[in-house]
Amino acid sequence: MNIHPILSDIKNRVFNPVYLLQGEESYFIDTIAEALEATVLTDAQKGFDQSIFYGKDVDMSTIVNSAKRYPMMSDNQVIIIKEAQELKWKSDTEELLTNYLEHLTPTTILVFCYKHGKFDKRKKIYKVFEKAGLVIDAAKLYDDKVAPWIGSYMKDAGWRIHPQASVLIADYLGNDLSKISNELDKLMLNVPKNQEVSTDDVERNIGISKDYNVFELNTALAKRNALKAYQIVDYFVANPKNNPLVMVIGQVATYFTKILKYHYLIDKTVAAKELGVHPFFLKEYELAARNYNRRKTFDVLNVLKETDLKSKGVNVPSNFNSAEILKEMIYRILN
Repeated sequence: MNIHPILSDIKNRVFNPVYLLQGEESYFIDTIAEALEATVLTDAQKGFDQSIFYGKDVDMSTIVNSAKRYPMMSDNQVIIIKEAQELKWKSDTEELLTNYLEHLTPTTILVFCYKHGKFDKRKKIYKVFEKAGLVIDAAKLYDDKVAPWIGSYMKDAGWRIHPQASVLIADYLGNDLSKISNELDKLMLNVPKNQEVSTDDVERNIGISKDYNVFELNTALAKRNALKAYQIVDYFVANPKNNPLVMVIGQVATYFTKILKYHYLIDKTVAAKELGVHPFFLKEYELAARNYNRRKTFDVLNVLKETDLKSKGVNVPSNFNSAEILKEMIYRILN
């Protein structure tokens, strides 16, 4: 999701009277709400013209009555309902809010933070929300979108980060944007602004090994570098907490799915866009496609599917452990 236009409007003091922030990605919801909190009112004005409620502790009549008031010390008042999914969304309360949304107080900015799901679009009030203000769907980022998001986050803050460093962070932290943003903020405290953030910086400041991670494992497999692949696997076996088997299998499967997709691309000039990767990595995918033809890539994906089942206890000998499952997976991929 691209929230930059919304944040840009807020920064330029272009506000909507109502915001319905909904979806699975809490980071986006919190970022927009925090931007409104920080921009609309000064710290001195907040004591008079800002109200923050929590869905499980407030009723709709309190919210509507607050929204109908006029600001005391500023041009606008801000009302934020956090955890709005906990509100009792009954027909009578929805009618109460509908009446307000159809007769807005122009100086009120009303923000509903509806997390961990989407508001029911079948409800009449959803259409009223859309007409009265701004409805924002905060969807989770797909895994292949996280590294580009990291690059954008750093660029917006005035830093540069190498594509390999972005991928390394994404592979290690997944798509938890709140956790990622915290780690990136730490990086920016420890890396000079005029210096590109490297994998070495990531290793020093976040604690991710730049040599022994799934990103490097995929590279070793692409090059058919068995020695390096087994060294990385030995590191994973010695550090299972930071490299859970299910996560390793999933990321290797994602990698080989992209290799298969590369094989079927008619126009290889658009490969980076189609695969969702930085152009910097295209040479590696070209090499991987040469080392794993279509048939072999299908075989590898079948191996990964079988390994995933084994990791869950299906069709696996009783004496097999995670280390043996992982080593067998690497052997079958390379041979």
